[in-house]
Amino acid sequence: MAVAIGAAAGVVRREKKIVAAFRAAGATSPDRAATAAALGVHEGAAFRILRRRAVLREVAEQRFYLDEPRWRALQTMRRRLALTITGIVLLVGIVIFLWAIRQ
Repeated sequence: MAVAIGAAAGVVRREKKIVAAFRAAGATSPDRAATAAALGVHEGAAFRILRRRAVLREVAEQRFYLDEPRWRALQTMRRRLALTITGIVLLVGIVIFLWAIRQ
């Protein structure tokens, strides 16, 4: 479990670096698209996830740009999911605690 959480955190960290590279290069619109190689970005797992989520959009062969609204939407969805999971775990913990003190 801890390994999976660590791996997920690593992917998110790499995603943020990729997004920062595209922002720094100004590749935030189709006419400003750039290749990953030109930005020094490795096309690994984090890159593929951003492509699959349409955060990085391909406009020509191997030229991509950052879709800022999709990036914000992805961050919002992940934040909401994390809060929901935390709430469920907390609720289950409270139920177990209340059940245990009644025994």
